[in-house]
Amino acid sequence: MKFLSKIFTGLLCAFPAVAVANPACPICTIAIGAGVGVAESLGVPVGIVGLWAGALLTLLGYWMIKFFDNRGWRFPGRNALLIGLSVAMIGFAYVGDIDYSPVWIWNVFYVDPILFGAIVGMIIFILVEKLYEWMKAKNGGHAHFPFERVVLPVVALALVSWLFCICM
Repeated sequence: MKFLSKIFTGLLCAFPAVAVANPACPICTIAIGAGVGVAESLGVPVGIVGLWAGALLTLLGYWMIKFFDNRGWRFPGRNALLIGLSVAMIGFAYVGDIDYSPVWIWNVFYVDPILFGAIVGMIIFILVEKLYEWMKAKNGGHAHFPFERVVLPVVALALVSWLFCICM
């Protein structure tokens, strides 16, 4: 089954389509998605895979918000609902592959490491997006260097992944 999903994903990537919204650049989406795939194949701890998957799903939630904006679909709590639903899809991505197995994380949280990583990844990605917008506004509406929007989330997620390796 995994083999078929890899073939299907490869075929989808072979036929790119025009994006209807661009809340974060497609290169960032590809970088985070590739990071999740490489991490799984290398045997990286599931908490770190969840971290990158949560950031990727948050990014997809931003794309969905822009899609709703283009359609004129606005209602109270829409953005939080769409981001929450997109990150909640982590459960569907791993159905059948792993069991829900909560553990104590830092002797504070009793939760599954993938779920914890996804929530932390979501928070990190949202904070880095806000940081980027603030930095861009302070610089007269321009990025400080090329691909700044890509570098900031990837570096932030890499640093938090490193912290997870040390602390978990």
